[in-house]
Amino acid sequence: MNEFKINKFSLVIIILCLGFKLNAQLKDTSFKTLESITVVSRNLKITEKASPYSVTKLDQHQIASSGLRTTPEALMGASGVFIQKTNHGGGSPFIRGLTGNQTLILIDGIRLNNSTFRYGPNQYLNTVDMFTIDKIEVAKGIGAIEYGSDAMGGVINLSTKENEYSSHPILHASTLAKFISSNMEQTSRSEISFSNAQLAIQGGISFRNYGNLKGGGNVGVQNPTGYNESNVDLKVKLKITKKDEIIIATQNTIQHDVPIYHKIVLENYSQNQVDKQVHNLNYIKYKHVNNNKWFSEFLITASKQRTIEQRSLQKINSTIKRNEADTVNTIGITSEIISKPTKYWTFNTGFDYYQDGIYSSAKELNQQTNTTVFKRGLYPNAAKYNNNSLFNLHHFRVGRLFIETGLRYNFLKINIDDITIGKVVVKPSALVENLGLSYAISKNNFIYSSLTTGYRAPNIDDMGTLGIVDFRYEIPSYDLKPEKSFNTELGYKYSSKETSLNVAVFNMQLSDIITRVKVDGQVINGYNVYNKKNVESSYIKGFEISFNKIIQQNFNWTSNITYTYGQNITKNEPMRRIPPLFGQNKLEWKKSNLNFSFTHVFSGKQDRLAQGDKDDNRIGKFGTPNWNLINFDASIKFQHINLNTSLINILNEKYKTHGSGVYGMGRALGISVQWKF
Repeated sequence: MNEFKINKFSLVIIILCLGFKLNAQLKDTSFKTLESITVVSRNLKITEKASPYSVTKLDQHQIASSGLRTTPEALMGASGVFIQKTNHGGGSPFIRGLTGNQTLILIDGIRLNNSTFRYGPNQYLNTVDMFTIDKIEVAKGIGAIEYGSDAMGGVINLSTKENEYSSHPILHASTLAKFISSNMEQTSRSEISFSNAQLAIQGGISFRNYGNLKGGGNVGVQNPTGYNESNVDLKVKLKITKKDEIIIATQNTIQHDVPIYHKIVLENYSQNQVDKQVHNLNYIKYKHVNNNKWFSEFLITASKQRTIEQRSLQKINSTIKRNEADTVNTIGITSEIISKPTKYWTFNTGFDYYQDGIYSSAKELNQQTNTTVFKRGLYPNAAKYNNNSLFNLHHFRVGRLFIETGLRYNFLKINIDDITIGKVVVKPSALVENLGLSYAISKNNFIYSSLTTGYRAPNIDDMGTLGIVDFRYEIPSYDLKPEKSFNTELGYKYSSKETSLNVAVFNMQLSDIITRVKVDGQVINGYNVYNKKNVESSYIKGFEISFNKIIQQNFNWTSNITYTYGQNITKNEPMRRIPPLFGQNKLEWKKSNLNFSFTHVFSGKQDRLAQGDKDDNRIGKFGTPNWNLINFDASIKFQHINLNTSLINILNEKYKTHGSGVYGMGRALGISVQWKF
């Protein structure tokens, strides 16, 4: 009966959309291939087709036009990006087989990664409100020269919405309501914007109630998986003079009672959740534009971030309830000068400075005796982490040849004064460089090659973790040095008004990898004991293919496929958590104010497993089966109303992305209505 209702409702929506077509404002909304600009080299802007790297971009339409709920889910199906979900409130992107602290996430060019980001999947991308995002840019296999530590797999840059200046005062407001069947989501979002010749303001507030996730097939409702979330954001642009501009922004997310589902179902916990997850980002940017070729632009950004994670856990039949709390305060200052000596040569020079202050605590309540014992937190309390870099990036054009090169020197200072490991001061450093070449065979055909080095400096999570992490008990390590990567890539790009094709083949060598090593003979609280050492080397190789074709002006077809093969040389076994073959096919029709799309997201099985995968209760010795998702989205725009409807997982496929702790959403209906004033 539920299936009939969903199909019947979608049919009604389609009929309504077609019936109201005459009432919609007629305008040219046919598909067009525009000259895309990439900012993968920080603020050196070049056309995407001339870039000697593989880049995936999602715009606001692609993000908002589907029934997806979160920022990680917005990247599902994106070329070269695989999303793992430990829990419903998480979502960790894999790029070139790497995730966690080996992949760098930026918000408006500011590092989201801090010194407590852990190896393996984490939830922090989900602390960025999807409604605030204007576009997402994923640079694969590069980023260490441009942005520093952690960019071994690549970089995800989230650009948030901002209003534009206008010749006369303009005020706009909107409110949105969104629902997904089976009470899986109720969301509201309100926005306001104002602009004149000198001022542009964009702000909003979001409230979300995510119910328990209902899986496909025979999975049913996964209880507990739901949680609540609220977001507030504001961005103000002020044009001081024709050459000077200031941007002030704040973004605030708070999530409550986020269950770690697989811990409760598979590890004998009566309670295991993140009681509160908070992310605050405040920044001010100053930009000066000059006609001097050696001082064309000057940019400086000062930022302050705070992340709070409070957790509670208790085993079944245990009288001990443990509460943990971690707070990271991050101060950032980045500055750069852009120079344009000639029309064929541009470069930028600058520095990045970030400082983390970590505060960590824990307590255990004995419910039988009603006594509380204060314990050492997950991280060493009052630890300091200074991350400093100097960089210089160049872009040349010599005839048909485009050259990108640069270097970065990164020096860190880590201060730990802890009861378990004593007082430790560590000063690791790294020097990395890159070279990328792109050659225009013709106006539409480009071949490219790149040689890039990357690194990940040891952080507080590597050196000072003490306690249960996933299905292990970790003890601190402090004699660590940076991980290193060397990536070789060959690619081909074709771009015309109607067709684009990108093909990339890559090989990444990894050395001095920081990995968890089991301490023989030690068990704490029923968990094997691990610490971290620079003991492994590995390689990852694979290919990516993406294709886009505009068919008869109103139809657009896109496809992508990614294959990744990882091998741990030290252990002579597969690398952990390597994604299977995955990709997406999408057919979209757009005319006037109507938009329809069918999306097929797929993943092959992954049974090529490391021993750590087999020991992971989210994967197991048989691995992860293949799966196929079919989604349908329809939207119509009126003068003041936007209506979107989504049929999610039409085949009700039972599926789980590789390494995830929850099954994906089963067959569901999503509806969103937005009023614009």
